[in-house]
This record gives sequence, C-alpha cells and structure tokens, in this order.
Amino acid sequence: MRYTAELVYTLSGDPIHNGYVEVAPDGAILSVGQAEGPVDEGIICPGFVNAHCHVELSYMKGLFKKGTGMAGFIDQINALRDTSSMEDKVAALKEAMDSMWDSGVQAMADISNCSDSFEVKASHPMYTRTFLEVFGANPGECSAVMEGVLRLQKEAEAFGLDAAPTPHSCYTMSPQLVTASSAEGLKSGFLSFHSEESDEEEEMMRYGRGPMWDNRVRNGIPTPPVTGTSSLEYFLQRVTEAVPAPVPGNVLLVHECCLTPEGAARAREVLEHPYIAVCPLSNLFIHNMLPPIPVMRESGIPICIGTDSLSSNDTLSMIDEINCLRKAFDLPLQEVLTWACLNGARFLGLESRLGTLEPGKRPGLVRLSSYPASSVIPSEVEGSHFKSTRLC
Repeated sequence: MRYTAELVYTLSGDPIHNGYVEVAPDGAILSVGQAEGPVDEGIICPGFVNAHCHVELSYMKGLFKKGTGMAGFIDQINALRDTSSMEDKVAALKEAMDSMWDSGVQAMADISNCSDSFEVKASHPMYTRTFLEVFGANPGECSAVMEGVLRLQKEAEAFGLDAAPTPHSCYTMSPQLVTASSAEGLKSGFLSFHSEESDEEEEMMRYGRGPMWDNRVRNGIPTPPVTGTSSLEYFLQRVTEAVPAPVPGNVLLVHECCLTPEGAARAREVLEHPYIAVCPLSNLFIHNMLPPIPVMRESGIPICIGTDSLSSNDTLSMIDEINCLRKAFDLPLQEVLTWACLNGARFLGLESRLGTLEPGKRPGLVRLSSYPASSVIPSEVEGSHFKSTRLC
C-alpha cells in the first residue's frame, strides 16, 4: 500500500515535501520518497510512543475535580480507587487502548499497580512495557512490598508481558523501598520514576511543610525524609545506593515540572541514559502548571511525551499533548514529533523497529490533519493544530 501526503516526517532526516510511504501488508516500510503527481492533504509521521500512562485507571474518567493540587488529587484517587466493578474497569481500559491505537499509538510505557490490565495488554496489537509500581512509606514494609511486586511480575510475565518493578515517587516510599525497587527494576534495564511533579512535592522534600506534608501527617502516613534538596536529587542519591554511578539502563524521569539546570546536570552525571517524560495536560489538570521545556531542551536529556491517566486528563491523546506543547512553547513540529515517536522508542529500546519511517521498520503510520480542517502547506505547518488518524 502506498500513502502520500504534503509532508512526510520520516524523523530520520528532513521532511519530504509531496512525499510517499510504501508499506507491506505486515506493516514493514518498503520505501519512502518524493511522489510524482497529486498527493493527499496533511502530514504523515511514524506511530507515537506514549511514554507514560496508567491505563488501568481509565475507569476514573470524568470523576476528578481539576486544579486541586497534588494533595487534593491524592485524596481523590485514594477515595475513588477500586470503586468500579472489574468488568467496568476492564471495559474502560480496553476502550482507552483501542482509542490510543486508532489515533496512532504504536507502543506504551504503562504503569500498573495490579493485574487488571494484563490480559488486555497481552492480546492488544500495541506493544506495552509494564512498570510495576510500588508504594510503602513504612520502612518495616519494604520486604513484604518487594515480595508482592515480584509475585506480580511473575503474573505479568505469564501473560507474555515485558514487566519489572519500579519505584513510584520520593514521598510514597521509604528510602529503603526506593533503593530496593530501583535495584530490582534495573535488572530489566528500565526504570520509571515520578519526579518533581509539583511545587508541593518540592516544598515537602526540601522543608518538611506544605499541603502534601500536612496531608500525610493528618492521615497518619509516614513522611519522607526532609533532605533540603529536590526530590530529583533525593532519588538520585537513593538509586546510587542500589547501583553505583553511572547508573546503567534507561531511566525515565516523569513530569519534572520543577527541573532546574543544576538538577538536569546532576541527572546526566549519575544516570547513563536519562530520559524525561512530559505530560503537560495532566500537569495543567492537577495544578495548572507546565514543565520547564526550555530547561529540558537546554539540558540535552531526551524528552518523551506521555498522557498520564484518565484520572488526571480528559483524554489519552498524544496529538492533544503535542498541540498543547507547541501552543505553549512555540516548538517546531519535527522536534515535538521526535519526542513523541523516536525518543519514546529509544527509551523502550525499540528504535530498531519503531520511531522513524525507514525501510525494514514497522513503526505504524499516522496521518496528521490540520484542525479545523484545511490544506496544510509547508509555510503554515508550524502554526497548525492537528488531529491524528492511524493509517496502518
């Protein structure tokens, strides 16, 4: 099958004007080049990689109040978790995965706290790496928590899923559990860690105060150590207790809304292969802030894009995240597509088959149409907003 477009973003070189992509029945790219004669409107790019999602929380869509801050959001998720039947949960997460697939998501880095999503992910055409996230603020719970997550890992692997433990965040885990789960997760070559998601988190870690600190004290939950440093620095200290620097493997720092140049430099020093996943619509949903994209770009740490969950987002649409970032930061389309496609593939170790339109790869094919609908010409591309549709 041959597909044409006014612009083809291969992400392995410059965009091709009036280009084509020829695809085999099995999805393999046969050839890419400049078309002769008329072409279809819009843009073609590789399939997306959703670098951070909690698809098992899809049953929570529409239940959360916006703008509550992290403390308020945590209260809501604790109150609403497990309030639906298993049948409804599975139906919601299947609908969410099908919707992502139809809009062009080829692969996903997904967070799981239980086995609810395993069967659906195992039978779905979308590739998923499952990060089995652990919690436990009481140091005495560390061994039991790790025993539980290793049982969950065996269950995921029985479904044929790539899965391993990963730490959640600095404030939901004892120092011992951050280190133990990092050590176990790094055996797989991958970690994903919620880091510097909000000012509230930073205030709690640096100074032992603020809404998140008060929330934990009020509910009788152990508080994290007051380090006087950022939550990112705390994580880097704990992970090097597990594996000496430079820490090998692909380590994804999720959110990083409070990232500083100094923190980014420290991450590059400690981690061999750091990545950052930005989820701008989730950040706006919870606490009305955006990640410091200029700091991230300057750092040189590869940026990926995620959607987070339907508890903190209205959709799981990668193109909505792309539109948000480009509107807020005036970013070139090629750069943001690289984040959404190639960098996510690199984080997951799938760049040999995903992320670019090159012969032999099977990255999926997505058409971007301007929205509201109009013909996209090169001079207008950088100011356009898009919707996305899977071609193959």
